[in-house]
Amino acid sequence: MKLEQLAINAVSTKQDNMVTALKAYSSAGFKNVEWRWPIVKEWLAGGKSLADVKKAHDDHGLKCIGGFETTITAFGDDNAKKENWSIHQRNAEILASLGGGTIVMGTDGPADTKYTLDHVATIGKAAAQLAESIDKSVSIAIEFNWSPVVKSLRSCKALADAANHPRVGILFDPAHFYCTTSKFADLTDATCRKILHVHVDDMNGKPGELSNCNSARALPGKGVMDLKAIFGQIEKSGYKGYFSIEMFSDELWGMPAADAAQKMY
Repeated sequence: MKLEQLAINAVSTKQDNMVTALKAYSSAGFKNVEWRWPIVKEWLAGGKSLADVKKAHDDHGLKCIGGFETTITAFGDDNAKKENWSIHQRNAEILASLGGGTIVMGTDGPADTKYTLDHVATIGKAAAQLAESIDKSVSIAIEFNWSPVVKSLRSCKALADAANHPRVGILFDPAHFYCTTSKFADLTDATCRKILHVHVDDMNGKPGELSNCNSARALPGKGVMDLKAIFGQIEKSGYKGYFSIEMFSDELWGMPAADAAQKMY
């Protein structure tokens, strides 16, 4: 991991608005930011333009490398799918105006709870269709364990294979890796080559099956995971993308955003 690959996920801090967050991240030393898209949309709703968003990033020396908001609807009626996909298409429009990057998504599931690989494939094909409807500078990374169906690294690899699209792949998050059936042996070259984005966090040591994948996180190096080995394996397979720290911490949320960002940096 190189310094220029480091990013901060905006869910990790509490702030009044997008510009407050940009100022905090810049002062901490970050050069890249991954947004929770409603933060940007709230700022746009105040009468700002996409050009204003780009200028705000440039003024603070920050690059937007992606963001997240919700799951992708692959099941259900056409109206539900259209409404959901319009959210992602708008987010992709914002991201493209900032230079492109990766949108992280969870997935929905069918009403039938007897999930199969066919359901995984349905989601993959839907993600490929969505990718074709957005700007080519924007990719889609599916987060395993943010889904009733795609619960492991292996099932997310199956989804990416079914999508068979260069801009649909895997979001790798150590916390989700820790709390699911995923194993280090699953980090094969073929799987790692499907990883489009990486989150950075550690876990506090409670057994994975008893842990909350959000609240049980620890700062990198303060937990029990061998992040050096995990990230090293991913990089060995050719990953050259971003590593975005993503924390869900009452302690960090209770600090001024600039202090929390500095602690994470």
